[in-house]
Amino acid sequence: MSGSVSERARTSLRLRALDLRDRLSGRAGDLVPPRRMDFVGHSDFVATGEEFLRHFRELAGLRPDDRVLDVGCGIGRMARPLTHHLSAAGSYDGFDVDARGIAWCQRRYAAYPNFRFRAVDLHNGRYHPTGTGRADAFTFPYADASFDVVVATSVLTHLTDAEADRYLGEIARVLEPGGRVLATWFLLDDGSRAAIASARAALPFGDAAGPMAVVSDAVPEEAVAYDRGWMTHAHRRHGLELLSVHPGTWRGEDGRSFQDIVVGQSKLCPASSLREHRAEDSS
Repeated sequence: MSGSVSERARTSLRLRALDLRDRLSGRAGDLVPPRRMDFVGHSDFVATGEEFLRHFRELAGLRPDDRVLDVGCGIGRMARPLTHHLSAAGSYDGFDVDARGIAWCQRRYAAYPNFRFRAVDLHNGRYHPTGTGRADAFTFPYADASFDVVVATSVLTHLTDAEADRYLGEIARVLEPGGRVLATWFLLDDGSRAAIASARAALPFGDAAGPMAVVSDAVPEEAVAYDRGWMTHAHRRHGLELLSVHPGTWRGEDGRSFQDIVVGQSKLCPASSLREHRAEDSS
């Protein structure tokens, strides 16, 4: 048995053992995928979803009746907690390049008619190397101004600069005037660059080439960091106003989440709209 085949066999056995433990402990549920199918990182599926529900509510003013788009939805890590937050008046749409994960979600969320999942065939060196479409020319399969909130967790961190710029433009297009976007990034600024140079950062990003730096030259999409100035200008260029930036713990210091969280809003509305939105939600 070759080394790679042997390693896959060991990994499969380990994950199946964890799946059995999850069933016995009660962690498993209809909307929690088997660990062998969870391809969206190494964090706890349930805990990470619940963590981000708090961020969506507290930072992006998510309401039960909002229409939500989950860009790069994976196998439903963000969708699962939203099933007990969104009302029948709200809705959820998610798309991803992993057709297997999307098919699993389409089956498991059949009892939630306002939750919809769609597979897209796009090339990504990390998650879909056999994809034929180009992310830097991709048009989201949704009409203009279709959503109140767009979320993109651990998505832009796996896109090159032309692709990330295209996605920001599409996010701005599908957002309702006054809509909010919450996305996670690895941002390059004085603090994170110092952490990388001193090896305090969780990821060893190399020297920046243009606006971005990567961990792996062979597979750039493995992890991508962006110059903070470039991120700011990209938002403005696409008509998105930056509302807040929350540094992540990947920098080797305290933070709200592992990656940096950036919250923006469509500027096609009065600047006070999010404050009014939050006031209504808390009344």
